[in-house]
Amino acid sequence: MADDLIPNRSLVADDFRRARRQAELRDVLNRLTGRCEELLSYEEVRQRLRGRELSGRKLDYIPLEAIVGSVGRYREFTRDFLPRKHISPQRWVGVKLAMTGLRGVPPIEVYRIGEAYFVADGNHRVSVAQQMGLTHIQAFVTEVRVRVPVERDIRPEILILRAECAEFLECTRLDELRPGTDLRVTTPGAYRNLLEHIQVHRYFMGLDFQRDIAWEEAVGHWHDNVYQPAAQAIRQRGLLHHYPKRTEADFYLWLAHHQAELQKTLGWEISTASVASHLANRLQTDLIPPGELAQRLHRVLEVAETQARALPPGERRPAPREERVVDDLLVVVGGEQTDWQTLEQAIIVARREEARLHGLYIAASQNERDKALSLQEAFEGRCREAGVAGRLAVNLGSRVDSINDRARWTDLVVAPLIRGPDRHPEAWVRELIWECPRPVLAVPQQPVVMERAVLAFDNSPRALQALYAATYLSGWWGTQLTVVTSADRRQDAVRIQAPAQDYLERHGVEANFVAEVGLPDRWLLRIAGELGCGLIVMGGYSFSPTLDWMFGGVLDRVLGESPCPVLVCG
Repeated sequence: MADDLIPNRSLVADDFRRARRQAELRDVLNRLTGRCEELLSYEEVRQRLRGRELSGRKLDYIPLEAIVGSVGRYREFTRDFLPRKHISPQRWVGVKLAMTGLRGVPPIEVYRIGEAYFVADGNHRVSVAQQMGLTHIQAFVTEVRVRVPVERDIRPEILILRAECAEFLECTRLDELRPGTDLRVTTPGAYRNLLEHIQVHRYFMGLDFQRDIAWEEAVGHWHDNVYQPAAQAIRQRGLLHHYPKRTEADFYLWLAHHQAELQKTLGWEISTASVASHLANRLQTDLIPPGELAQRLHRVLEVAETQARALPPGERRPAPREERVVDDLLVVVGGEQTDWQTLEQAIIVARREEARLHGLYIAASQNERDKALSLQEAFEGRCREAGVAGRLAVNLGSRVDSINDRARWTDLVVAPLIRGPDRHPEAWVRELIWECPRPVLAVPQQPVVMERAVLAFDNSPRALQALYAATYLSGWWGTQLTVVTSADRRQDAVRIQAPAQDYLERHGVEANFVAEVGLPDRWLLRIAGELGCGLIVMGGYSFSPTLDWMFGGVLDRVLGESPCPVLVCG
């Protein structure tokens, strides 16, 4: 009998070796393409979505393609459960022999969150089932209740939005107070903006009604009298038709901001319907950007386009104060010399934009906080010397959280670009750029005036936001701009670059265009050095900063090697 099993074990061992080679190849391809193909951590997902495990479990056949994570072994398998190098060949082979033999194997154990499953016990059985080409597997399923939808193909970037939505619904209970309301958004940080809208609405309700307003009452009143009329105007004017990937809540936030801006400029009340009609009439291009600052950039650039048609070629008029985009600027400082150089760079921007400077020092302890208060006088004195309005605040707590809490009240964040021994930016810098709700100007060393800039353009949504910023700098600051695009073939690079060229020409901005073959970061750094550029402008991380760092993302390499400031948009 034992002899009969030897060929089977040998063949199964070959199956394992093939599966491991496929995993290695998949990891290499994902690194080259920048795709995220990792299993998700069940505990991280459950905590982020505030999931509650229900008692009891049921036996069911579940689709293998809906298994997206694991309780404890999410790093040992690929997204489709191919075994990586830490998996024991003997155990994997033994599991397959059992699954294909007479005695079989028991059902696996999983947690179900929405339409997605996470393996609690049976990772090897799932791996073997995938390798055998099965579509379903028997499992004991424990339900986990969450307040947000979770698709079977959920990705890390979508998980961030679902987590923010779960926090928003837990705070407002809108899914219970107004069932069926669609409050999906597509940009991180938007739910914080919605909460601020409700808080402000509650404050003014108290003034109008001359009494204290309960939170639940304010939430319902805001939904019925503010959000729903705006959503109705969005639907009636077909705004979602222009941008099917955006949502009603996305447009609501844009309309609310634009409505306030128009009322401030014109000095009278404007209805939401009028603002929506105005927007519908303007939607003639796919380049209107998401994000508050990007929207202001686009508005200013429309003025620039009009002016460019009336001016001789090459001539530029300074932007009126109300048409500049940076009113408030946050600069992160500390006791190190590099941090004071960051302040000097922020002063250059503040003087150009006539902006207010808000300094922030993050202390690690109460003693350090008390000592840091002495920096306020030095900070504010330097601002006075430069003719810039500036004040320094001292915070105690997490560095990134402290910056992000204040960033949403400003238009731009200027932070020191601190690098580790491996020349990569420190983890907190990558985390800040990933999470910050505003563009980040990362400053590595001596401040520069940014007379020349290089724009990295690949026609992605983040690159489009970088394009708006570069167009503004060139149009209003007079910055000489070079647009760099690289691809596998030069003709592809030229094609990718075409929308940027068209956009710049329409707004009267002259620029140099470089289309090359090869790694984009190498071309960026080389051209920036050859031209003596004082600024690199580019979009944010494609995935999480950790994945970009692990897989050699372009932004991470540029941040690690650039001698000049890097403006990261989106």
